[in-house]
Amino acid sequence: MKENRHERPVIGLVGPCGAGKSTLAERLRKHGYRVKHIAQEHSFIPNMWQRLVNPDVLIFLDASHAVTNARRNLGWTEADYLEQQRRLAHARQHADLYIFTDTMSVEEVEQKILTFLEQRR
Repeated sequence: MKENRHERPVIGLVGPCGAGKSTLAERLRKHGYRVKHIAQEHSFIPNMWQRLVNPDVLIFLDASHAVTNARRNLGWTEADYLEQQRRLAHARQHADLYIFTDTMSVEEVEQKILTFLEQRR
């Protein structure tokens, strides 16, 4: 890990729209973490997450097409969702932590991340 011993690591959050990135970013900031919500799902450049942020820790939050539409009322088609997943493939491959959020509460996802980050210290 490249962070200074006295600073918290930069956490990058990636995933499809509706997976919980914005919500989790806000919650992790309250714990003093430096968090970047990376909109990799909108970029045609596979490693944009590295170019924009190059986080110390990359967390991939995932959710199914049905759940993302229900959470955000996006009205996106399965093809739209699959395109996001294609754009996210590089980030998913390089993620330090992958969480499928469909059946988890926000608190459960938050705790899983906090536990993971604490174990990395």
